[in-house]
Amino acid sequence: MSDTKILTLIEAVTAALDHEMGLDKEIVLMGEDVGKNGGVFRATDGLQQKYGDERVMDTPLAEAMIAGLSVGMAAQGMKPVPEIQFMGFVFPAFNQIATAAARMRNRTRGRLTMPITFRMPYGGGIHAPEHHSESTEALFAHIPGLRVLIPSNPTRAYGLLLASLRSPDPILFLEPKRVYRMVKHEVEMNGVALPLDKCFVDREGDDITLISWGAMMHETLLAADQLAKDGVSVEVIDVATVAPMDMETIFTSVRKTGRCVVVQEAPRAGGLGSEIAAEIAEHELMSLIAPIGRVAGYDTIMPYAKMEMQYMPSVERVVEEAQKVLKYV
Repeated sequence: MSDTKILTLIEAVTAALDHEMGLDKEIVLMGEDVGKNGGVFRATDGLQQKYGDERVMDTPLAEAMIAGLSVGMAAQGMKPVPEIQFMGFVFPAFNQIATAAARMRNRTRGRLTMPITFRMPYGGGIHAPEHHSESTEALFAHIPGLRVLIPSNPTRAYGLLLASLRSPDPILFLEPKRVYRMVKHEVEMNGVALPLDKCFVDREGDDITLISWGAMMHETLLAADQLAKDGVSVEVIDVATVAPMDMETIFTSVRKTGRCVVVQEAPRAGGLGSEIAAEIAEHELMSLIAPIGRVAGYDTIMPYAKMEMQYMPSVERVVEEAQKVLKYV
């Protein structure tokens, strides 16, 4: 029997962790301040008190150790859920994630799996200092053997985190911290996971496809609302699993609309928007009426708080790019 609760994204993360920890004793949370303090954003609030300090462990400020320990635990049948406190801190752990976790199934010819869910708050928009606002999902999406998930709202956070915790493979679960408390959803607390490796069509339309993920879904949907006031029928796709990417859903939409704009918070060069554009150009070029539009962050380091919102794509920038694409007939 399930019930429905009105949750923020951060509360949905906590609810999913709590649900699975109650079912599976092999799940162990670890990270900086995740235990006694419940995490810097309170994602693990109350879980140490409920499950004990052997299953919710505070660690030193040592990301390489957190990732390496997770690999060892997973190799022995446990299901670690390490938190990297901010995505900008992940680089000391990159070696263990890329060369051990991502490769272990292949290295052992399937003998060992790596059921690890690396949780990371990511992205800008909260006026944080340097190394606290990065959007480097493309770095990890480029590594074979890793899944990269980015929920855009509380419902997706709950369902996709459940799926992550049940997966035998390593997953980076990137939580857009700007959305942690931005919106609330009615979330059905039924323990049902959402599908991995699938896009979600949040809105159907015929004139143009807008494609995004994570926090940028907020601006993308607002842009779709604004375009709709001018009579534009907009289809909106939430990629959600950015690696491996569900291109068939995107292709189906582009075949219908003939136009698309990809919106990402990350820097423009080498980003996932470029990959989506290349795939569309390779497989659906003849379906296009207009060039593919891209809206992205700039190819600079995320600025400090005063200029942060000027860096990040705005509703106005998305609408402007869409209008440019719509001019082609």
